[in-house]
Amino acid sequence: MKIPYSIKIAVIFFLSTILYGQELRKNKYGLIVIDNPKIYYNLAAKDSSNILVDLQKFIPSIKLDIRYSTKNNFLGEPVYKSARAFLRLPAAIALKKVQHELNLIGLGLKIFDGYRPYSATVIFYNKVKDTIYAASAYTGSRHNRGCAVDLTLISLKTRKPLDMPTDFDSFDIKAHSDYLKLPPNVIKNRDLLIGIMAKYGFINLDSEWWHYDFKDWKKFDLMDLSFDQLDKIDSEVYPNK
Repeated sequence: MKIPYSIKIAVIFFLSTILYGQELRKNKYGLIVIDNPKIYYNLAAKDSSNILVDLQKFIPSIKLDIRYSTKNNFLGEPVYKSARAFLRLPAAIALKKVQHELNLIGLGLKIFDGYRPYSATVIFYNKVKDTIYAASAYTGSRHNRGCAVDLTLISLKTRKPLDMPTDFDSFDIKAHSDYLKLPPNVIKNRDLLIGIMAKYGFINLDSEWWHYDFKDWKKFDLMDLSFDQLDKIDSEVYPNK
């Protein structure tokens, strides 16, 4: 006998409720990190703001340059298996508004990174041991909460990035958002990005001109689900889309 899809979802929800109470244990760094897909599904089912949204699907006009899926990053090696960017639903909605307003003046966003699995943060921390430019494994990153995004501005006409103080992931002091010994057009571009992101609830990290935290990041759990796991959950919940 074929089990109706609605009953399957109900069973998954029931089981995930049980698991949610049993499996939230601190890791060796003293943090609770959601690494069970069923627990994530339970959280998303209770509150849709917990959903991690695929930005390329949600904002089709956005450009991706996911450096951690390549060797073109400060580690010099790929960390992600695929070039994907996710954010929690409220942050994704806000970013879509940023993109729309920028489009009105001939500009757009290029994304370097969004949600980052906690295990990737541990890799970064163990490599650099520098909590100015890499989040500590003992605290986790706002990227791990799906509430941080690394990005820059591009021209819609040329599809090229606007001039900024440094390249993405630079450890140079020029990357600091208050550094002023720069050409006027670079300061103008950086300030434009900071200003429009702030308008929609994104706060710039002062040591990285490209990094923005969504205002409600404290509401969300640290996560360690892979992009493939997020895809699998999405296809199971919405099989016909």
